[in-house]
Amino acid sequence: MHIIITDAWLAKSQAIHLNGLKLLAAGLLAAMLLVLSSVAAYHWVFLEGVRQGWPAFGSIGRMVNKSELESKDSYMRANLDAMARKLGEMQARMMQIESLGERVAGLAGLNPAEFKAPQGAGGALVAGRDLSASELMGAMDQLDHNSSSRVDWLTVVESRLFDQKIQRTMVPTQKPVNDVHVGSPFGFRIDPITGRSALHTGLDFPADIGTPIYAAAGGVVVVQEHHAAYGNMIEIDHGNDLITRYAHTSRVFVTKGDIIKRGQKIAEVGSTGRSTGPHLHFEVWVSGVVQDPARFLAAGENVATTELASKGPRRP
Repeated sequence: MHIIITDAWLAKSQAIHLNGLKLLAAGLLAAMLLVLSSVAAYHWVFLEGVRQGWPAFGSIGRMVNKSELESKDSYMRANLDAMARKLGEMQARMMQIESLGERVAGLAGLNPAEFKAPQGAGGALVAGRDLSASELMGAMDQLDHNSSSRVDWLTVVESRLFDQKIQRTMVPTQKPVNDVHVGSPFGFRIDPITGRSALHTGLDFPADIGTPIYAAAGGVVVVQEHHAAYGNMIEIDHGNDLITRYAHTSRVFVTKGDIIKRGQKIAEVGSTGRSTGPHLHFEVWVSGVVQDPARFLAAGENVATTELASKGPRRP
């Protein structure tokens, strides 16, 4: 196709040659422009008709708005239902936590009744109708309040249990020498040196020289010296006016002021001081009064037996 363009006086002219490919491209471009302009015109006419309330356009606008509102309401309802189910699961989990908290509070020596949630709190969601958004938010706020108070209470329980654990580690209930039976108990006996009746103020653990001696509880070394009667002696202060004494040792591995852990090796068995043979002389003092160490060691054995029984039999 040839197109010749001239001015009014035929003074100038220009020829345009269009082949089949160019004609196709020009047709497609014209069609696209026509479609876009039609869509723009339709969109403008539709919006203007709905906005101005032209006949027939009002009902169409109401139908479109209704469809959009129904779609949004369905979406919100689905989300509210999902949140309600999740809230129900959280409330059930909260009830489990409260039940566990009551048992743990009892173990900590606290009143389990104080752990219970206020009347009317918690519980399953009401069945038979859908929750509104305001009801759901109220239930979530109540659950948040209850969970916060439970966290505070469990923190108190944890603190109490931690204090009890610390106190247990500060009581001399661990044998100072392993796998050794008591040779001479606490009480009156015939003194092996004088041959007269005398109060034996501790327990004797006969063992070979060099046998490890362990701290019966945690504390601070307050005495580490050589005594005429006790030989190489160690005293550990466990707080609450409770002191343990370890006598006749051959070697000492702690000094005055050291912080000692329960079960820590502090010395080795010897025969220093007033002794007839290698052994550990172990004493317990409470408020300046000597006590029978066997009562403390027996309490430690009972606790260990109870803990082992609570764990149950192990699988082979």
